[in-house]
Amino acid sequence: MNIVLSDEALKWFRDEMEVSQGDAIRFFARYGGSSPLHEGFSLGVTKIEPDEASVQVDKEGVLYYIESRDEWFFDGHDLIVEVDPKLQELSYSYKKS
Repeated sequence: MNIVLSDEALKWFRDEMEVSQGDAIRFFARYGGSSPLHEGFSLGVTKIEPDEASVQVDKEGVLYYIESRDEWFFDGHDLIVEVDPKLQELSYSYKKS
C-alpha cells in the first residue's frame, strides 16, 4: 500500500492547509459519506502528528501518512491524491496494490 500525491495536490496542501516542512498530514477513515471502497465511510484529512503510522511518504519535508488503525479502509489499495481541476478540491482514487 502506497500514498501517491500529484504535484497539484502538494501545492493544494501548501495553499489550503498551510503545510510546511516538518508538518504531518493524516489520511483517515471517517464515518459518513461514501467512497468507492466502502459505503457509509469516506476519507478524511487532518494536520496532526502520527501515533502509529503504518504507511507514510515524505514529500518536501512533509509527512503524509495512514495510521495502522485505518488500514482496513484502504483494503490493500494505494491511495492516489490529486486535485479536481473544476472544483479545485482534493480528489481521491484507489488502485489495487
